[in-house]
Formats: sequence, structure tokens, C-alpha cells
Amino acid sequence: MRTADLGGNRVPRRSRGVRGLAMVPLKRRRVAPSASSGHPSPPRTPQHPDVVIFLNERKMGASRRAFLTRLGRSKGFVVEESCSDSVTHIVSEHNSGEEVQAWLESQSIPKGIVDSVHLLDISWFTESMGSGEPISIQDRHKLKVNDKLRLDPPEFTVKNYACQRRTPLKHNNTHLTHALELLAESAAFGENEGRSVAFTRAASVLKTLPRSVQRIEELRGLPCLGEHSLRVIKEILEYGASQEVESTRQSEQYQAMKALTGIFGVGVKTADRWYREGVRRPSDLMDSEQKLNQAQQAGLQHYKDLNTCVSKAEADAIGVIVDQAVQAVLPGAQITLTGGFRRGKESGHDVDFLITHPEEGKEEGLMPKVVNWLDTQGLLLYQKTTRNSYLESKDGPARPPSNMDRFERCFSIFKLESQSCSPPEREKSHQWKAVRVDLVVSPFSQFAFAVLGWTGSKLFERDLRRYAGQVKNMSLNSHSLFDSHQRCFLRATSEEEIFSLLGLEYIPACDRNA
Repeated sequence: MRTADLGGNRVPRRSRGVRGLAMVPLKRRRVAPSASSGHPSPPRTPQHPDVVIFLNERKMGASRRAFLTRLGRSKGFVVEESCSDSVTHIVSEHNSGEEVQAWLESQSIPKGIVDSVHLLDISWFTESMGSGEPISIQDRHKLKVNDKLRLDPPEFTVKNYACQRRTPLKHNNTHLTHALELLAESAAFGENEGRSVAFTRAASVLKTLPRSVQRIEELRGLPCLGEHSLRVIKEILEYGASQEVESTRQSEQYQAMKALTGIFGVGVKTADRWYREGVRRPSDLMDSEQKLNQAQQAGLQHYKDLNTCVSKAEADAIGVIVDQAVQAVLPGAQITLTGGFRRGKESGHDVDFLITHPEEGKEEGLMPKVVNWLDTQGLLLYQKTTRNSYLESKDGPARPPSNMDRFERCFSIFKLESQSCSPPEREKSHQWKAVRVDLVVSPFSQFAFAVLGWTGSKLFERDLRRYAGQVKNMSLNSHSLFDSHQRCFLRATSEEEIFSLLGLEYIPACDRNA
């Protein structure tokens, strides 16, 4: 008669036993006592109390460890069941020093214990048993530990998401971040968003470091630093510059795309089409047959001003004007300067204001009135207003993450009079300056989310939404926070509350310059 073995093969029943030996029923088999079975062998009075041994069971096995424990105690050695602070010798079998150390760390053994004991191979133990006393430790008995791996932890520690770390405006690695950001910009011109974001994230990590990077080895283990970024960083650290960065900077395509996208109202797709049609600079458009919309016409007309940095003083001056307009049509309304200026920048390329009113609903229809007031004062060179199209019940949780929100807003070009402008920038024949200004109106119930979203930076906001989705299973945008577990919107009246709802440490605006 045949039966199946564990592998599924048919074997004769009689082959299951060993010839000449009767099969012992499993319940009658004797189990060798072990040190961990609850009935360890009673130790003799220790003859070597200064040597306290711990036998590492990893790769040794419980039975062998129990046998060696009894053997050691029978010879008058102290053999501990656990790795306590009294242990002086840790003995292992078939393990490297790194493996033993990693195992000890995984067991939460205090580092002070690990660093103060001898890590020994089983050969020291067996030779000591043969001698009946602890033999002197030779080099061949020691488990070798790579000192660099053991004693040289990563130079820096950086969390994965930009919203988990503080990124100051001024940092220690501008020579590296400028290079990576140029490559990110070039990738964006080529509509390679993934590559652009990768370079931007790498630059963001470098901005958080407490000191200047001197060696590429210092970046070991940091997140968001891909091979390409590390190659560029290494080249700059060793030679002072990156050939790829410099060739990109000098390339005709990069220079043309940078100049063309600098025109107000011109995006990457339009600039790329113009480039392929032979346009290289804004002046080329004057003589071309390209059809420009109103925004592009205004952008071309005021190109020089709009590509001149706006100072914080100029932004504040515009804020005074906007506040006058808002209070004239809706007393009690509030305006907040957002964007880079709120993060502490002293200059920028545009100025953003967020407007609300403490009484929900009073902000409806505010934008056309504000725009009309500014226009009648002769302060607008261009404006385009869009209505609020956000409906929480329809667009909230189901709407995919996006940098764009659905608020009522006005994209405009302000005519800033000379007394408000920085003196070096003004010529006698030109007594005003064209400045890009974005006005955004938010309902009061969404104002905290709007302030957070419009403060930036772009990568900080991207990672904030990514963290909300990937870690917390929530959906965040500039209007709301939706909890997918509870299937409800979570309300907040401040940025601090939003960070708290996400389980994040609050990062002030001045440290969001990712």
C-alpha cells in the first residue's frame, strides 16, 4: 500500500520509518530541556563572576543555545538569559559583527550596552570551556565591525515631504540649488513635469540642511536625491561647475523659452510653438504675424517692467491702494498679502492679495466693484476677472489635486505711480511702473485654506496635498480638507488648525520656501 509524502510523491508506507527502529508516537517523544523552557539547569556557584556571557540565539538555534548555556554554567561561568547591562561578552555563531549589531539594535538593546561589550565568535566560548576558565581574547575571536558603518551615521536627517520640514528663505547651498533649479526650469520648458519636480525636490532637500555640503558622501541616505541630481551635485563639488548646467544655461532653446515665457499671458506650449516657428525673443514678435490675445499684447507692451523685480515696499504700496478700493465698496473686508512676500521675500515678480469678509456671503459680487473702482482711478493697465466656480458638494473631495483653485479672481497689471516705485528703477520720462497683481476673493469659511494655498511655495503646497492623500487619506485644496475615512469635510479657521488636522507640526510661512 502506498501513501503520499509532503511533496506529493507516492511512497511505500513501510519506507516512512527507519529500518530496525520502531516509530515512537509523537506524544511520547522526549524533549530535551532548554534554558528557555522554564526549567533551566541550576547554575553552579560562579567561579568567574567578572565574565558575564550572553549567547546570541540568531543562527545558533534554541536547542544549541540551551546546551551551551548548561555547559557554561557547569563550568562555573555566568550565562545570562537576556542581554542586560551586566553582560560583558556577547557570543555568536555563524554571524558577522554587523549582523550581530543589527540584531541587537533591532531588539532595542541600549547603545551603551552594545558599545561596552566584547562581540565574540563561538570559538572563544568553546576554547574557554575546554580550558575551564576565560581565555584571553585574541583578534581571531573578535567579530569584526566596519567602524565607518557603525560609527559614521548620516551627516544629515531630512524628512520625506517638504511640508514636514522647515525651509528658510536663506540657506547654505545656493550654488547647488541654483543649478538644480535651472535644470528643473529647463525640464518644465520641455514639458517633462516628472523630471522638473525631481530636480526641484532635490534642491528643496539641500535648502533644509544646516550647513554647506562639502562632500557627496554627506548626502548619503537623504530622500529625493536621485542619481541625476547627485551626479550634478558631485560635479559641482569637485570642479566648481556642472557641464550640463552650463551648456543648458547657454543653449539657444533655454534662453529663448525663458524670454518668451516671461511675457505675461504666455505659457510653455505657446512659447514652444513660437520657438519652433523661429521666434527667439519678445522683439521678434513685433515683426512676426503671430496673433496675440489681449493679455499677451499687454505683456509684450510692458515686458521690461514686468520682468523687473517688485520690491516689498512696492508691494506694500499696492496693498494700501487695494485696501482703499476694498473698503470703499465693502467696509470691514480684510485683505492679506500672500505669495513669496508673506514667506519673507524682499522682492518678487508679482503681488498676490487674498480678500474676504467676516460675514459669510458678503464677499459675493465684490470683485467687479473693486475692479471698477481701480479702473476709474486709472490704476489698471490690464485686467481679466473670473467668477467663483467652486461648489463644495460637487467639486470638493472628487476633484483631482490641482494648483489652480476656483475662487473669484482678477489677473491684472497695475499702473504704480512713481512715488511708490523704487527710485533707481524710474526714469524721468517714465513716471510709473507696470506690476503684475493677482486679487483673489474667498468666502470666510474657506479663508484659512485659501491663505495656506496662496502662500506657497509651489513645492510645499504640492507636498502638503501629496502628504494629505498618501499618508492621511485626505483630500486638500485651497478650498477645503476632506477626510475619506469619515467621509466629511473638516473645518478650520486658521493654518495652525489645518496642520493639526493633518497631524503635522505647524510650519510658519517664513519656513515654507521649498
